[in-house]
Amino acid sequence: MKLKAHLFILLTFVFVLLTGCSSTSSSADQQNSNKEELTVNIGIQQSLGPLLLAKEKGWFEEEFAKVGVDIKWTVFQSGPPHFEAMTANRLDFGAVGNSPVISAQGAGIPFTEIALTKDGLKENAILVKNDSPIKTLEDLKGKKIGVAKGSSGFDFLNKALTQAGLAPEDIELIQLQPDEALPAFESGAIDAWSIWEPFISLQFLNHDARILADGESLKLYSPGFIIARTEFIKEHPDLAVLFLKVYEKARLYQNENREETIDIYAESRKIDKEVVRRVLENNEALNLPITDEIIKDQQETADFQHELEIIPKKIDTSDVVDNTYIEKALKEMEEES
Repeated sequence: MKLKAHLFILLTFVFVLLTGCSSTSSSADQQNSNKEELTVNIGIQQSLGPLLLAKEKGWFEEEFAKVGVDIKWTVFQSGPPHFEAMTANRLDFGAVGNSPVISAQGAGIPFTEIALTKDGLKENAILVKNDSPIKTLEDLKGKKIGVAKGSSGFDFLNKALTQAGLAPEDIELIQLQPDEALPAFESGAIDAWSIWEPFISLQFLNHDARILADGESLKLYSPGFIIARTEFIKEHPDLAVLFLKVYEKARLYQNENREETIDIYAESRKIDKEVVRRVLENNEALNLPITDEIIKDQQETADFQHELEIIPKKIDTSDVVDNTYIEKALKEMEEES
């Protein structure tokens, strides 16, 4: 009887041990399975820059596949829709201009600025037709101006009007996304268009447009940022660093292989190479920590928009900045080189 009892206890111990191992193995397999099923959602606009280059080269897919992660791309016409997608957990990373991040912060959308992509001095402009009677900003009074509300072009337009002593109600603002504004501008349905690159160069070089004012002439910066869904990067900080490393790889490649990059952008966007060349010359691609100067400039923009009641409350633009990811990404790349 004692032998049987000992044998029963031994078998029970072995059974529990095997079951525990099986459970642990199953749990590990489940964790691996979950990671393999993870998809990173990236938003992209019509802009020409490292994000597009990395997309065309398949570098995000290549690098993220190494950690068992898939990539899904979504095309947006402007910055504000990025944040609608983030609110619905359908977007994890994107690149947008200065005004959309302010509008999103003012609306309480949880996102984080994780890198600076451009200073934007020549990124925005107000265009008119070459034969237009509009010669100065003051001439915009009473005119129809197309712009995507909440975009960097929208912010630029309002600042330009202020410099000219005009109020928003002095013009007829026509809310148009770029794909809608393009035919409206070319047909003369609107008198002017506040827009960003590459549409500025495209119209200037190929469609008889004149630059009425740009950031350089008005001394207005329109910085750009890599944005991320806050909850996502808190759960996956390693993927935020990896994203920025791939972006930096593309930025360096763009600088070192300019002619090939121009060919790639021209083919991808179906536009003339000289348009691409002008865009790249006017807008240096960056991938840097967000400086105190940029934060200060953003704060001035946010205060300006609050005064115009574009955003409902005062905000502190430093609250959405986190440079730890870009600092780690650049440090790792330096160590790897």
